[in-house]
Amino acid sequence: MKTLLGSLMALVALAWGLDFSSAPPAAGAHALWIARQETMYLSGLLSIAMMSLAMYLATRPAWLEVPLGGMDRIYRTHKWAGILAVSFAALHWLVEMSSDILKATIGREGRLPKEKFVGFLEVLRDLAEDMGEWALYALLLMLVITLWKKFPYRTWSILHRAMPVLYLMLAFHAALLAPADYWSQPVGALMAVLLAVGVYGALHSLLNRIGRSRKVHGEIVAIEQPAQDVTTVRCRLSQGWHGHRPGQFAFVTFDDKEGAHPFTIASADQGDQTLSFQIKALGDYTGQLGRRLQVGQTVRVEGPYGRFDMARINRRARQIWIAGGIGVTPFLAWLESLQAHPETAPTADLHYCTRDQATDVFVPRLQALCAALPGVQLHIHGARQGGTLTARSLGEAKHAEIWFCGPSGLADALRGGLRAMGGRPRFHQEAFEMR
Repeated sequence: MKTLLGSLMALVALAWGLDFSSAPPAAGAHALWIARQETMYLSGLLSIAMMSLAMYLATRPAWLEVPLGGMDRIYRTHKWAGILAVSFAALHWLVEMSSDILKATIGREGRLPKEKFVGFLEVLRDLAEDMGEWALYALLLMLVITLWKKFPYRTWSILHRAMPVLYLMLAFHAALLAPADYWSQPVGALMAVLLAVGVYGALHSLLNRIGRSRKVHGEIVAIEQPAQDVTTVRCRLSQGWHGHRPGQFAFVTFDDKEGAHPFTIASADQGDQTLSFQIKALGDYTGQLGRRLQVGQTVRVEGPYGRFDMARINRRARQIWIAGGIGVTPFLAWLESLQAHPETAPTADLHYCTRDQATDVFVPRLQALCAALPGVQLHIHGARQGGTLTARSLGEAKHAEIWFCGPSGLADALRGGLRAMGGRPRFHQEAFEMR
């Protein structure tokens, strides 16, 4: 993520720098007025670049899963590209507003001359300026409610659907207000590519084409409530479903009004077009699923996505698998996929962290699956029983490979503990967040 974002910002800065260095110096211009103008240009370029990247990543481009490490990483990059875009846009606006300060301190002398436009083009530029300002206010509001985790998800998701429209307003603003000489320079070519990519993403979203080639319909064939806060949903899909690898997830739509939610596929692919989801009650929507869903109800599934794939494990490294709470679901799929050929199972230590080992519905299932796989050693850590997983309890992990799915707080604690012990094992972690 950092590499992609940093590389794009560096490329934009380089293109801006080439234009700035090649432009003839403005006669009589004050250095502070020049700095204001170029800072405004650079912040605007960086903002539209990050926004264009965010819009494209929102289309869920599966071809980027390999280089970026999975769809969860794509969404994380999408989130941070959006945050950076709004931040640069705010800086752009603040710099633009700084003209009154400069007038009061150094006066109007030394101001750079404005480009002159007439006729319809001037009208369009005025419109673009207004649209950019109003879009910025809306973006700042979206950033606040996105970072405010207590804001209701459903309301946020509805408001978030306005992002493609806001992007098109900002793209119009950027294209019309960019300096005319940009379009004969590398910076103009780069800007054109970024705008094309962003507009593609925005239109893809507005036309409801995101993930269309990976969507299939099906029906719910079984619903169980193994625990008060867990709902098991089993679905049978149409022939358009081409299977999945254990550990992958899908976007599932039970209700068009609610939209799609990502759930890990908790079953191995048996070739019968059926999927099982173990859904934890983590919010208003998931907490009511057990009462809302009915057998025979239509369901729409988009996927599969994800790189939390057992086929990617390094069998030469010590395997440590860690599941926290509902993060056990990809490991259920892993273990189930090994049942037909237990001799192919890698040697691994599976640590499962739960609040109460005695009442957890997944403990018996894990014990049954691991019993058929001699190479997989199961370790249960029940908080109520005094079992807490720490980096030290993992044993020698310096050259291990760790696969983790669970609360980010636990992952951070384990990473910190391993670093303190002088170990830096390869740490794979599902990092999916919708906001």
